[in-house]
Amino acid sequence: FQNKFKMNARQRASMRLPPEVNRILYVRNLPFKITPEELYDIFGKYGPIRQIRKGTAGHTRGTAFVVYEDIYDAKNAVDHLSGFNVAGRYLIVLYYQPNKMQKKLDTQKERENLEYIKQKYNLNN
Repeated sequence: FQNKFKMNARQRASMRLPPEVNRILYVRNLPFKITPEELYDIFGKYGPIRQIRKGTAGHTRGTAFVVYEDIYDAKNAVDHLSGFNVAGRYLIVLYYQPNKMQKKLDTQKERENLEYIKQKYNLNN
């Protein structure tokens, strides 16, 4: 029995993937009360999953990382689940891009450092 969402070997062989495609997906806009089992049900339709990490802290609630065994399954999930409605919320499914995440963190730290210097030397506008 072959899952209708999975790609066959011929489709995979002829497909060239963009550079941002990888096995790790970053999912936003999840309902806060979604269970890990429900996440596995939704994302597992597209292939074997290695791991799901659901955000639980205040600023990470409603997010999750989904790690697939296979890069093509991850691509298929992004293609089919971006905009998918779960409990009245539309999922935002992106490829995890650590360099972009790090840039965002670096920018945040620079802002905090700048604020600290402004306050320390009383340089308010």
